[in-house]
Amino acid sequence: MARSRPPAPPVPTPAERARTLAGRAQHASVVGQVIGAGGGSDLRAAPTLHHVPATGAATLQFPSDHPLVLHARERGDALLRVLLELADVAPVTVRRPVRGLLWLSGRLRVLPLRVARRAALRIAAELPDERLLDVGHGEALLRLEPAMVVLSDAEGTEALSPTAMAAAPPDPVAAAGDRWLAHLAAAHAGTLSSLVPRLPPQLRLPGHRLAPLGVDRYGLRLRVETERDDHDVRLPFTAPLSCPGQLGGAVRALIGDERRDEVPGLPPMPRPAADA
Repeated sequence: MARSRPPAPPVPTPAERARTLAGRAQHASVVGQVIGAGGGSDLRAAPTLHHVPATGAATLQFPSDHPLVLHARERGDALLRVLLELADVAPVTVRRPVRGLLWLSGRLRVLPLRVARRAALRIAAELPDERLLDVGHGEALLRLEPAMVVLSDAEGTEALSPTAMAAAPPDPVAAAGDRWLAHLAAAHAGTLSSLVPRLPPQLRLPGHRLAPLGVDRYGLRLRVETERDDHDVRLPFTAPLSCPGQLGGAVRALIGDERRDEVPGLPPMPRPAADA
C-alpha cells in the first residue's frame, strides 16, 4: 500500500518570492563582457548602489570612469548584454547566510544626466541614501532592461518573465520581516526554544543551534545547525498574514499557551539622532 504524505506547507509563488528578493537583496554584482583592443574579457563588478523595483528594471550606480560604464557608453543604442546577480542574505548569523539568488539578464544602458538625476530623486524618496548625491559628480546611473529572471531559493529554481514578477502581489510582511527576525534572534531566545517541539524529532536534540531564517505571510522558516549539517524547517501559520502587526500573534499560535508573554511583536523603528 502506498503511503500518503502530508501536504507541503503553503509558500508564496515563485513570482512573489522573486519580487520579494529583488526588493530586499543587499548584495548585487553585474557580470558582462568588455571588449578591448586585446579582445573580450568577462567583468564582474559590484555597483555603488542598486535599486530593483518589481518590474526588474534595475537602476545601478557606478563611478563614471568604471569600465562597465565606459563600455556601455560605447555600445550606445546597441546596449550591453549583462547579468545582474542579487543575493538575499539572512539578517541573523548562520553558517550559510545566503537564502536565495536572483539573476536578471538583459541589456544595460547609461542614463543621460538629466534622466539620471530624476531617477536618483525617485529612488531617494523611497530609500534615502546619501550616495545618490554623487550622481552627476563622479557617479553615473545605468538602467538594466530585463529579458529573463531566474530564481533559486529553498523552494527550488524557477525561470520566469519580468512581467510575471511585476504582476505578483507584494508579500505584506516582507518590508518588516528581516527586522523582526533579527529582533527575535537577539532578544527572544525563549521564544525560539518554545518552537523546538514543532521541529522533526531528529532535530530536537540538545546542542543543535536554532535560528530564525525567514518569514512571509504563510509561515516562519527556521535554520537548525547541527555539527555536520544545516536543516531548514518551515512552520506554517494557522492563516496567512495581512500585515506585519500579526507576526507576534502568529508565533503565539505556533507555540500555544506556553511562554506566550515572551513572543515579540514588531520592534519599533530606530529613531534618528537629534541634531546637536
